[in-house]
Amino acid sequence: MTAVDDLTAALPHTDGAPTTGTARWVPLCTLAALEPEWGAGALVDGHQLAVFRLRDDRVFVTDNIDPDTGSAVLARGICGDKAGRPTIASPLLKAVFDLEDGRCYTNTDLQLRTYPARTVNGTVEVLFDR
Repeated sequence: MTAVDDLTAALPHTDGAPTTGTARWVPLCTLAALEPEWGAGALVDGHQLAVFRLRDDRVFVTDNIDPDTGSAVLARGICGDKAGRPTIASPLLKAVFDLEDGRCYTNTDLQLRTYPARTVNGTVEVLFDR
């Protein structure tokens, strides 16, 4: 897992970033700082996020807290796919979550919060609204 300070050291926090309602685009790191198929942790306004870069350079952002255990471990999960949809498996109890919509394939009572993400000029950004 990459340290948050390593990812965000060169990127200023932009309170004036474009917003939608109370949400704002927050820069997290450069795309190059993320290893494909590995997660990284990020801290935005005291909230733990998990950032995933896939081999095709798509980026997904979720809460880092595992809804099954309450532990901050999802950035250390295993990237995969289910019927062509990107997934993350929790490293603890192996609950498998869809990275696009957060549904859990192994326990329908669980839901992982996902966040819109984009890459702009090589910088990964998340639309954060908390």
